[in-house]
Amino acid sequence: MLPLEGITVVSVEQAIAAPFASRHLADLGARVIKVERPEGGDFARNYDKTVKGLSSHFVWCNRSKESLTLDLKSAEGKDVLVRLLKKADVFLHNLAPGAMERLGFGDDFLKNNYPRLIACSISGYGKSGSYKNKKAYDLLIQCEAGLLSITGTDEVPSKAGIPVADISAGLYAFSGILSALIERNQTGKGKILDVSMLESLAEWMGYPMYYAGYSGEEPKRTGANHATIYPYGHFLCGDGKEVFFAIQNEREWGVFCAKLLQTPKLAEDSRFENNPSRFENQAQLKTIIEEAFSTLTSDEVIGRLEESKIANARMNTMKELFHHPQLAERNRWRNIDTPVGSVKMLIPPVTMEGFEPSMKAIPELGEHNEKILHELDDLNGNK
Repeated sequence: MLPLEGITVVSVEQAIAAPFASRHLADLGARVIKVERPEGGDFARNYDKTVKGLSSHFVWCNRSKESLTLDLKSAEGKDVLVRLLKKADVFLHNLAPGAMERLGFGDDFLKNNYPRLIACSISGYGKSGSYKNKKAYDLLIQCEAGLLSITGTDEVPSKAGIPVADISAGLYAFSGILSALIERNQTGKGKILDVSMLESLAEWMGYPMYYAGYSGEEPKRTGANHATIYPYGHFLCGDGKEVFFAIQNEREWGVFCAKLLQTPKLAEDSRFENNPSRFENQAQLKTIIEEAFSTLTSDEVIGRLEESKIANARMNTMKELFHHPQLAERNRWRNIDTPVGSVKMLIPPVTMEGFEPSMKAIPELGEHNEKILHELDDLNGNK
């Protein structure tokens, strides 16, 4: 039995945040009915055409779901949603601020009519406060949450290369829904959940936020290097490739000087004897390290780092990640059906003994209209 088998989720969703949350619920066995607009559906379907003609964003977030197209501005569409919610355990949505209330499905309506329903909304800034009606997209939340202020170089602030605001909100919605389901098992009562993208990403910004809030100093943008530890970052090797590694303590620093730099006495140099001094004199130290690495290939450097038990990594491209040997060796890939044929997708990152996640097909727009509407008619005795 799958962990969420028997749970029905109705999700009026688009883009990433809510689809990411509902896909995780589907992976655990929940039935997810994805409600889409009749004209074009979830606009993430058309972000790109790179996965055999499908959008990479849509493929990522929408396996194992049933697609139902509804015009929620029409009486007929609203009636179908009312009937769907009677059989649902979870109602998830991430429409524009206030949209669900204007459609007649606000919190009071849901609590009065569906007392066992867990209703979760994802928005940019939450349901209260002066920002509640402000439109929000991932980049804009990254700005408001200060992520760009600490990411990039001194000259150029940079956004994260993935939609971290959407992902964080989706994960907190997922964990919040799971918590509410556990509570409902004990109380029999549903719950209203309010997930804010800003607050989700602000939680992830905890260390630099508290650092600045209490020290009065803003963390510097340091590119791919660490803001307070050195050496911790990227270093050029003799073959023109860069290797990333991290020194976390004085024992590792001593080993690094002896095994990698072949200069054991450097560990006692007053310029580099502890992390604060190494960080202060990092320009000099970087020159010393890269001079030592200039006669070695990146593979040789990584080999010596591994032998010395010093944490290290290659800077993989996305293609290299797609073909990463560790993912293959741990059997993390499954073939998933789509409207254009099979595609390879990663299974969820939590491995549970005796449990294979549900990884069903990615739906065409409106593919399950007839099936779902027929079920609703049967429930109402209109066969």
